[in-house]
Amino acid sequence: MSRIAGSSPARAANKSEQQQQQQQQQQQEFPLGLDKDASEHSISSIMSCVSISPKHAESSLRVMESYLHKQQLTDVTLIAGNKRVPAHRLVLSAGSEYFAAMFTSSLRESAQNEIELMDVDGDALWALVLYCYTGCIELQEDSVETLLATACLLQLNPVIKACCQFLVKQLHPSNCLGIRMFADTQGCSELFEHAHAYTTKHFMEVTKNQEFLLLSANEVAKLLESEDLNVPSEETIFYALVTWLEHDPENRSKDASTLLGLVKLPLLSPAFIADNIESNEMFKDQRMAQELVMEALKYHLLPERRPLLQTGRTKPRKATVGTLLAVGGMDANKGATSIDAFSLRDNAWRSLAAMSSRRLQFGAVIVDKKLIVAGGRDGLKTLNTVECFDFSTLAWSTLPPMNVHRHGLGVAVLGGPLYAVGGHDGWSFLDAVERWDPATRQWSSICPMSIQRSTVGVAVLNDKLYAVGGRDISSCLNTVECYDPHTNKWTPCAPMSKRRGGVGVGVVNGCLYALGGHDAPASNPNASRFDCVERYDPKTDTWTMVAPMSVPRDAVGVCVLGDRLMAIGGYDGQQYLTLVEAYDPHLNEWESVAPLKAGRAGPCVVVKNLTNTV
Repeated sequence: MSRIAGSSPARAANKSEQQQQQQQQQQQEFPLGLDKDASEHSISSIMSCVSISPKHAESSLRVMESYLHKQQLTDVTLIAGNKRVPAHRLVLSAGSEYFAAMFTSSLRESAQNEIELMDVDGDALWALVLYCYTGCIELQEDSVETLLATACLLQLNPVIKACCQFLVKQLHPSNCLGIRMFADTQGCSELFEHAHAYTTKHFMEVTKNQEFLLLSANEVAKLLESEDLNVPSEETIFYALVTWLEHDPENRSKDASTLLGLVKLPLLSPAFIADNIESNEMFKDQRMAQELVMEALKYHLLPERRPLLQTGRTKPRKATVGTLLAVGGMDANKGATSIDAFSLRDNAWRSLAAMSSRRLQFGAVIVDKKLIVAGGRDGLKTLNTVECFDFSTLAWSTLPPMNVHRHGLGVAVLGGPLYAVGGHDGWSFLDAVERWDPATRQWSSICPMSIQRSTVGVAVLNDKLYAVGGRDISSCLNTVECYDPHTNKWTPCAPMSKRRGGVGVGVVNGCLYALGGHDAPASNPNASRFDCVERYDPKTDTWTMVAPMSVPRDAVGVCVLGDRLMAIGGYDGQQYLTLVEAYDPHLNEWESVAPLKAGRAGPCVVVKNLTNTV
């Protein structure tokens, strides 16, 4: 008879206890319910796994979004005014620091099924909740500020950044003050800085809009305190202050003297002070205003004491309108090499430097705060050389040459690179265009223009490069085309009313201006030269005649100083001109300013921000 080994109840109990302990230990080591071998195999598999669905997170969020729209599995309802927005706590917490803090803390809202958000726009709330699911949001001009305010509350930083970038692109003289104050209220420092910089840059235009007239005295003071106001003189600031005061004299007269103290009266002429301040009823009976007037007059009457009379009011503001530079050009000596600087504040020209050698019909621009001159001719041959002038050292250096020799070219800076457009290579007229990248210091050819153009006007408007008029082998041109760097294509625009060779061009307030020029060979003394000026509006693709210059001329240098279009020098068929005129687009009027030291035609004119002492 065989006997099967058995266990006593006590031993069986001990064994059972040991088995349970082993199972518990195994469960702790392999919590997924796998045995040791299976778990080791699983770990090996995990270590060698690959992504099965790279868009898993994206597709999961799409499913969650569908649940949102169907109101399935939602576990919280947000209430803003009359709008109820169901949502999932997990998604909201993942997308918003505000909701993460609310739902993961001991706040009472963490346990509530319905949460009311005070002073929040319902439509903005829904858009931002939807953003948490999709990562997308629609920005519109009429609702972006409400959306930004709500995004600031909910701490949705990507939306805040997108809204601020959108508003920066919307900045305009009519709205920049409102955007500036809104940014300050919301604590959006970067947007505030952009809006403030835009306001100071376009100050003269800003003061002509309703927002400026509705500012509080405190806000006006903040503006007038700025040393960066882009103005030609303190007269402009004084006139702006008077305009604001006269909008509501009864309530604003009490602030007149305080605000007048922010105008640099010592920099105004004694005649201006006598005619506009001493006799002004707004300041006449205010003691502080009269003390400011006396301070200014003393500064003028006692020049020997000026070192002792220095205050913040005697220090000129930064010349953010810049200094106009007239570089080279044709003169009575067959080629000027001088670089002359014009101060709109002083209404005077002075010699700044000289080019390293003579160039005629060349191009010049400012790149990285340095003057770049390209191409032209030296009297014997057409050049492809490029030189750079450093204002800090007053020294010239050589840059890589262009691929093509050119004179009569147009140059401009668009988005960083420098473009050299058209011209003549000494043998033929050119349609070729090349671009210089400051980072790589290399020239590369891009899409040519549709036709050949020499003595062409070139300017940048709305991130596009415009080639205006000029001449080809047979005649002067009235055609215009623009280049889009994103598509590398030239597109025709509406033609000018006149054919213009040797035309000058400039951009003011979103419009392109074509000045002067001729409609016959420039070598012909009887060539028809123009005093007429046309304005191109890119929104309507149309040209309109505006006020003419005082003298017909071609080869006129053109640039923008402040918000005025400057016409410098030129040739009238008999002489090289010293005449300099400034065009006010708001008044549609030309005004003569200080003439050049010597007549010159075809000067390259640029604007450079120089210190007041240069």
